[in-house]
Amino acid sequence: MDLKGTLAAISLSAAVIVLWGLFFAPDADQVKKTQLEKERNELVNNNEDAPKLIEKEEIKVITRDKAIDESSRIMFENENIIGSISLNGGVIDDLTFKKYQTSVSGEEKVTLLNPKVMKTGYYIDSGWAINNNEIEAPNSKTIWNIEGNNKLTPNSPIKLTWTNNNNITFEKIIKLDDKFLFNIEQKIINNSEKTYNFYPYGQVIRNTAPEVTNFYILHEGLLGVFDGELVEEDYDDIEDKSYSKNADEGYVSIVDKYWVASIIPEKNKSFRADFDYKNKFKASFIESKPTVVGANETKSNNFRVIVAAKEVDIIDGYAESQNISKFDLVIDWGWFYWIVKPLFFAIDYFFKLTGNFGIAIILITICIRLAFFPLANLSFRSMARMKLLQPEMARLKELHKEDKVKLQQEMMALYRREKVNPLSGCFPILLQIPFFFAIYKMLFVTIEMRHQPFFGWIKDLSERDPTSIFNIFGLIPWDPPSFLIIGAFPCLMGLSMWAQQKLNPAPPDPIQAKIFMFFPLFLTVILAPFPSGLVIYWTFNNIFTMMQQVVIMRKTTVKTQV
Repeated sequence: MDLKGTLAAISLSAAVIVLWGLFFAPDADQVKKTQLEKERNELVNNNEDAPKLIEKEEIKVITRDKAIDESSRIMFENENIIGSISLNGGVIDDLTFKKYQTSVSGEEKVTLLNPKVMKTGYYIDSGWAINNNEIEAPNSKTIWNIEGNNKLTPNSPIKLTWTNNNNITFEKIIKLDDKFLFNIEQKIINNSEKTYNFYPYGQVIRNTAPEVTNFYILHEGLLGVFDGELVEEDYDDIEDKSYSKNADEGYVSIVDKYWVASIIPEKNKSFRADFDYKNKFKASFIESKPTVVGANETKSNNFRVIVAAKEVDIIDGYAESQNISKFDLVIDWGWFYWIVKPLFFAIDYFFKLTGNFGIAIILITICIRLAFFPLANLSFRSMARMKLLQPEMARLKELHKEDKVKLQQEMMALYRREKVNPLSGCFPILLQIPFFFAIYKMLFVTIEMRHQPFFGWIKDLSERDPTSIFNIFGLIPWDPPSFLIIGAFPCLMGLSMWAQQKLNPAPPDPIQAKIFMFFPLFLTVILAPFPSGLVIYWTFNNIFTMMQQVVIMRKTTVKTQV
């Protein structure tokens, strides 16, 4: 009886197990999926912060051509740029601008990106970072393979692939537009049975700081916009202290006066941006949350790279078409953005109208003078009346030189009688200062004036006047040192300032008068190294100012007669 009961219990249990397995047990694939999901959640919940990006590439004393030949490469070209991508690390480290020369009379093109092993190495790196050494991810020494096209053009994207020992394949699919934009899609194809965390990253790396203009109105160095906030860091600042910020949108860049190399992370992905220096300068981003790639799963990440000449139309076009917030700020428009940029569009219109940037500068100067004509009239009328009152003021000073109180009373009575306010000429001038600075800034920072000629000896409005008064503007066969190159336009500017000064009332204090007398000479020497386009603007501004001032002075009279 006990044996029968035992057998019955075993049979019943077996039947229950079989029926459960047939009708109620979860599908085996579902069990595996649930287990993978659990593993994935554990990885996400227990993950560390996004890892730091470490670059260990050694710098060599090597020529550029030899550095290019050291690694296998895939060429890229469109109508604006030409260069190559190194298969050693999959980095963009060779880029030349086809439409820009290094000098106004030379044929050598401007090269921006250089191989990473050079002292002047400057390149774009991207990939997937990991928080441990459990598997091997692509790095700077990885040799990538080419699949399909062997040249990158606007109509022919390329694919780079590499597979590690864990049977995980990494791909880079790179597309190029007809200007300066690279679209990079990074894929991970996980053919293993495990789940892994990967952090997509991109970085602009420069081995050494270049020679910079080092002028306060122009930023050259590391730049980014993070959640709408502009961040600018000079090279020496980053050498002293690194910068890091978490953001949900933005971009990282390294900017020169005329060129920019920028990486724009994928939309709707939070990231950490880092500006740092450890033997080389890096502007990088790395996504804050890992991309979890399960077994037999494929995941991808997209970002954009722009390596461009800072042409306003190009930069604004990318800001709009690629929806990159405040990308136009890679051009250093400065505090007076709302004045400087409209002025550029005005001068660009005149340039397209006349075909000469120098004439465009003169025309924009005339427009500014006309815009401020009423304010300038108030200022000049006040100065003209003050100048006519100089003899009477001198007589009162002589008459009451022993009685300062009486002198002040008589002077105030004179001002009331003539309806003159000594400070009334200052306010209109103060209002014009931001606009004068804005046009100065606009001419200084925009690439559009680079290598543009004027007339005669001015072949490049972005460079200093090449002539010198010390060799009589080239008549004497002698090349003066750079500190003695004071060209014809700086001299004309100084003369125009001296002539304008003669139209204004002399300062009452003799010491001030002597200081003001030497001011035109001082400014001539100071402005001599500045771009000739700026000096031309200043010269013609002085001339137009004097013309207006002379007309006002001839129409101005006073009641008091000496």
